[in-house]
Amino acid sequence: MYVIIVGAGRVGLNLSQSLIREGINVTLIENDEAVSEEVAEQVNAMVMYGDATSVPVLESADISEADVFVAATGKDTVNLLAAVLSKNYPNIKKTIARVNDLDHEQAFKKVGIDVTVSPESTVAAYLERIITRPKVADLIVLGRGSTELLDIKIENEELIGQRVLDYSPTENYIVCAVYENDELIIPQEDTLFHQNQKISVLTKSDYVKEVTQLFSP
Repeated sequence: MYVIIVGAGRVGLNLSQSLIREGINVTLIENDEAVSEEVAEQVNAMVMYGDATSVPVLESADISEADVFVAATGKDTVNLLAAVLSKNYPNIKKTIARVNDLDHEQAFKKVGIDVTVSPESTVAAYLERIITRPKVADLIVLGRGSTELLDIKIENEELIGQRVLDYSPTENYIVCAVYENDELIIPQEDTLFHQNQKISVLTKSDYVKEVTQLFSP
């Protein structure tokens, strides 16, 4: 797979490093020469100095060979134009754009950008969940926010010694795993709940409060 990332700032750099660790071929395009030179020393990838809203620059990055195009700069105008230009290449299977101002999100969608991402709103939503759901040890939002994976500590004394499979699965949640002596265990017929045991629960977002109150009231 070949991925082109526009913008070598915090988002672009971290993304490129993650993809490189997965063995994916990456090219970074950065319009600040000093930043491009600095980043080139940090990543095992091609880093180009240039304006990604310029077709010749995109061609120099072999955009006709790319599978995924990511516009991740801090400027929505640059991300929008660069992403729109990438749509002219049928080899691009997915176009992803960072949206810094959520008021611009509809504009991105109207021109056919496959995926829009707002790191700031994602972080804000995560912090909101930490504040409003303090008993949830960890949380991952899945499926456009319709499903959540929670790590919860068992504090409901009525569950102690009860079989996990007597409470899961239901149509609204499933206990995916329990942890015993820091070892992850997939619930079996004889798996029981223990005091202060950590469990992982996949639940519909609308039932997070109900699930949390059941296991950790």
